[in-house]
Amino acid sequence: MKEELIEYLESFISPRRIKLFNSNLLNRTRYITVVLEDVYQLHNASAILRTCDCLGIQDAHIIENHNQYQINSEITLGAEQWLNIYKYNQSGNNTQNAISHLKKKGYRIVATSSHADNANLESFDLTKGKVAFVFGTELSGITARVEELADEFVKIPMFGFSESFNISVSAAIILNQISSKLRQSTIDWKISEDELAEIKLDWLKKSIKKPELIEKYFMENIYKVKSGL
Repeated sequence: MKEELIEYLESFISPRRIKLFNSNLLNRTRYITVVLEDVYQLHNASAILRTCDCLGIQDAHIIENHNQYQINSEITLGAEQWLNIYKYNQSGNNTQNAISHLKKKGYRIVATSSHADNANLESFDLTKGKVAFVFGTELSGITARVEELADEFVKIPMFGFSESFNISVSAAIILNQISSKLRQSTIDWKISEDELAEIKLDWLKKSIKKPELIEKYFMENIYKVKSGL
């Protein structure tokens, strides 16, 4: 039924947009994901979401312990609608819940930090499995809980007096380099066909006015007839 619905919804958008969807889907990945822990400057978090979309990183995880994230549309320029965004804000253990969820999904938790004993970005090993990069707050970085739960740490080499990059710049540097390295590797980084269908269905619904009414019509007047229900 999913494929039939996708085909039906495609009739409501232009061939050019369908071609763009199909092209972008081929380059989406869940091998890399991003975790933002309590980022309170909205333009920084929004810039990171835009970076994720630009690099084909499909998922972003937002931990809201103290700061509630709101999208800054002037920064994202709509990038957030093409991503799967997961928020963790239901308890006092949001960081723990987010990391536990990702570990169950098979992700290595890699915290970004400038500490001297961390692995350099250039030597980061992608072959060890899927990776979730955790970025902390603008002033204090990752929390002690993330440090405790992280599997690995990574830093960007720096050669100036400043101790760290702006968080959105740091994310852009790390994600761009890792994404490029991943796509040049022999790692199977692409999303499964079934997951791609789910993503495409979501994109189509976001591109059509009143998609719920169109879907209802499809189910009641087209799908039932085709399937003999």
